[in-house]
Amino acid sequence: MFRRKLMLRRVLLAASALSLGGIAHADDANSRKAKPTTKESSDSIVVLAHRTSRSAVTISGAEMQKLLPGINPLKALETLPGVVYQTADPWGNNEQNITLYIHGFNQQQLGYTLDGVPLGDQNYGNYNGLSPQRAVISENVGQVTLSSGAGDLATASTSNLGGTIDTFTSDPKHRFGGTIGQSFGSFSTFRTYARIDSGDFGNGNTAYVSFARQDARAWDFAGHQGGYQVNAKFVHDAGNDRLVGYFDWSDKVEPNEDSTVHVAGEKSAPYVRPFLYPDFNAALNYLSATGATPAAAGSNYRNYYSDAQRTDYLGYLKWTHRFSDHLHWSNQIYYHHDDGAGVVAGPITAAGLPALFNVYFPGQNLKQIFGGSGYATRTTEYLINRGGYLTALDWTAGRNTIEIGAWVEHNESSQFRRWYPLFANDPSTPYERPTGPLITQYGSQIATTEFQTHIDDRIQVTKTIVATAGLKSSMQFADGQVPVQPKLGSLVGSTGLLPVGSIDTTEAFLPEFGLTWNVTHGEQLFANIQRNARQFMTYGAGGLSPWSLGSQAAFDLFKQTGKPETSWTYEAGLRSQHRLDLGWLTGFEGQAEYYHVDFSNRLLSISATPVISSIVGGAAIIANVGSVTTDGVDLAGTLHFGPHLSVYDAISYNNSRYDNDYTSGTALVPTAGKKVPGSPEWMNKSVISANWGDFDAQLTGDYVGKRYATYTNDLSVKSFFLLGLQAGYRIELPRAQTFLHDIYLQGNITNLNNQRGVSTVVVGAASGTYNTFPIAPRMYFLTVTAHF
Repeated sequence: MFRRKLMLRRVLLAASALSLGGIAHADDANSRKAKPTTKESSDSIVVLAHRTSRSAVTISGAEMQKLLPGINPLKALETLPGVVYQTADPWGNNEQNITLYIHGFNQQQLGYTLDGVPLGDQNYGNYNGLSPQRAVISENVGQVTLSSGAGDLATASTSNLGGTIDTFTSDPKHRFGGTIGQSFGSFSTFRTYARIDSGDFGNGNTAYVSFARQDARAWDFAGHQGGYQVNAKFVHDAGNDRLVGYFDWSDKVEPNEDSTVHVAGEKSAPYVRPFLYPDFNAALNYLSATGATPAAAGSNYRNYYSDAQRTDYLGYLKWTHRFSDHLHWSNQIYYHHDDGAGVVAGPITAAGLPALFNVYFPGQNLKQIFGGSGYATRTTEYLINRGGYLTALDWTAGRNTIEIGAWVEHNESSQFRRWYPLFANDPSTPYERPTGPLITQYGSQIATTEFQTHIDDRIQVTKTIVATAGLKSSMQFADGQVPVQPKLGSLVGSTGLLPVGSIDTTEAFLPEFGLTWNVTHGEQLFANIQRNARQFMTYGAGGLSPWSLGSQAAFDLFKQTGKPETSWTYEAGLRSQHRLDLGWLTGFEGQAEYYHVDFSNRLLSISATPVISSIVGGAAIIANVGSVTTDGVDLAGTLHFGPHLSVYDAISYNNSRYDNDYTSGTALVPTAGKKVPGSPEWMNKSVISANWGDFDAQLTGDYVGKRYATYTNDLSVKSFFLLGLQAGYRIELPRAQTFLHDIYLQGNITNLNNQRGVSTVVVGAASGTYNTFPIAPRMYFLTVTAHF
């Protein structure tokens, strides 16, 4: 049982601390953030924020869909400076093999919201949120804003050490109508999108309901990835009140490929590592008579299948009241339920599994016990029930605009590890949930209450200078229980029982200071200093979490001595925007930014046996391995050549280095002075956009430099350069003469140059080994969109 009374008491204690600051709220698509200031900028690939002292850039939903209809909002950010986002599929939807780095910080060190609702830290093992593509249908995204240095104080997140990504849903249209989009493409891609807008009805009411279905065969194995999704949004906007209601349902089944294992000096690792499904006879013949995998395959043996299953329900209500021109109050409640499973059906003799199974079935015929096929099915089964409340009060008094608010969330999550038979005469598939477990290896439940406050003052010092000063406080109260403890010997690195108990953490002083100076009509200088903290992960028996430690004693010691990761971020830059009269060159906007980050109390999970822990399950050893120092520069700009042609380019340099060595067991790991693995030093993004009449086209380029693959920098992966091509043609029809009034034909080619290489690097825990996922090959897509 979760300790509800204990949690309630802590919420009440936290509520008494409201005076420390206020909540992370985020405005909707009508937000003051990242508004374009000229017609020229509104036609740009990215839009610069001019009202913030932080680096903030926005990409619109329309620009997202040009990259590829149905694209993950996070993948659309790959055109922005300082961002590397890669997956092994062209939409960026496969969550198992996502890699995201921004200024040296990985995806679990960033903050994410949807219309202000927190989406968690994007950990693949569900425990506190969901991915943006599961929270909103891609075509319903209004815009995505990246704050690449430090996020807004109001952001509802416990993980935003290195910046925030805010996704905003589009509002309903004021005219009745609908949209139907159908995509076809390589590897049997079939994506359907439909939306109906009510138009204005009643007193300031508008609404829409939308549906999407995607099915596509993976390019490198025989699995179909996709699912179903429904969105609905209602807006009441009349007088001094605005009420917004939003609902999302997502049901997703995504078969996964396995990563390729690399070791120092090898030359024969496979480019892809596909599973054997649906050829069950091939799977049976793949194993020897004793059930062993081929010796030549080594760690790159093939499983029968693996998949991720996720079903999410997300909804919110947001009410904003305008007391006067100078005083506004917003309130938002939300709820999220997730039921998911990560599934692997693999050989029972691989990766130390016989030792695990012998704990439960000593001396027995394991092949017979698990259905006679030589395979067993392992699941990690997730459940999330979380709800929260956000409130913010904005008051303008003279030269000061003050915001104060709070965010509270209560989350009850669980993770259960189970093993099922895979019957030789009735094999399961990736598209079904296993039933009838033989083993429940462990079961963990954690109740977490997050409470954040912030207060922020925006001061108009002079007509051209604005200063900001604010303070955020972050508190976390977490209590973990283990209703099903692992048997001794079944969890690598565990001395017995998994730990139970509570950890409360408070980061009361997270200040921010900023300045913007409109030097001229077209130039603006900005600077910002901010401290952020990442609260401990509240995940049981996995990840960088205290509740994954191998003993109660280790947990108790960590509770006394462990410190959350923190960062000081320093940003300074210049924004420039001009209309020009230089012949063909008619406009320019751009941004140059320098940033410095001091990242302290870096936590690293050191697995007891890295090779097998991902399959068998291993208790973590969490160590504070020192600090990281980062220096970097982003340069981005768009040149406009009249109304028909624009050229955008963004070049980024990032130097993130570890400051300390650390000890793993008795061995010294020499990381001092080494670069953060997985994050490239150099990147360049480019987009050439053209339009003429009803025709438009776009060519994108994405250069990602060499990335180190281990903490000791002894192994690395090569740089790559990807091209993408889009072309579209619009057919406008008279509304009075036809049911359809607008038809748009769009073609896309991803990886135009058919680049081979590494998309995702799974960083090795020690020198000498790492894992990779491949770059998807060239693919072709055609989308027909009709409006009525």
